[in-house]
Amino acid sequence: MERLNETEKEEYTNRNEEAFLNNLECEAYAAAKELLTVAYTEPEDIFVVGCSSSEVGGHRIGTDSSPKIAGAVFTGIWRACREKELFLAAQCCEHLNRALVIEKKAQKLYRLKQVNAVPRPKAGGSFASAAYRGFSHPVLVEEVEASAGMDIGGTMIGMHLQRVAVPVRLSLSRIGEAGLICARTRPPFTGGERAAYDPNLM
Repeated sequence: MERLNETEKEEYTNRNEEAFLNNLECEAYAAAKELLTVAYTEPEDIFVVGCSSSEVGGHRIGTDSSPKIAGAVFTGIWRACREKELFLAAQCCEHLNRALVIEKKAQKLYRLKQVNAVPRPKAGGSFASAAYRGFSHPVLVEEVEASAGMDIGGTMIGMHLQRVAVPVRLSLSRIGEAGLICARTRPPFTGGERAAYDPNLM
């Protein structure tokens, strides 16, 4: 078998990388779409996502941030959100106190407390940076109360979900090499043993 020259090696590597990134985008879209199918969301609800591009690429969280990987995952999830007319809130890493990138329209609509920072791959994370580049009018906010959420790689999104979170197990358990944990939310039950409940809100 003939050895590849340097140009051929580079072309082979680029083809493999492109296929890997396309696969990540497809996985992210499929996972988000499946979750949002069962999450009882309504237009202009907030969907929170935390993503470690390091974990997706097979590395320990916070050690190998990858804008390319984050961009592929963001593109897939953002597509699913737009189809459902949802606001995507992209959680930053702990260097920005897990603030969130969100569209200015959502910040105004929900009267969210804005904070001043611009996420970068090493201070905020590559996924939040991809959202900041991808949104029309991005701002950072301190916290949200999202209707559903997706944690890709152990990023701890629970603080940004509505109070009663319901775990959702998807057909996909990973995106790339990162573990995937998802949740929807529901209104708290009120009343006692004689109360009746709306099954559409459960």
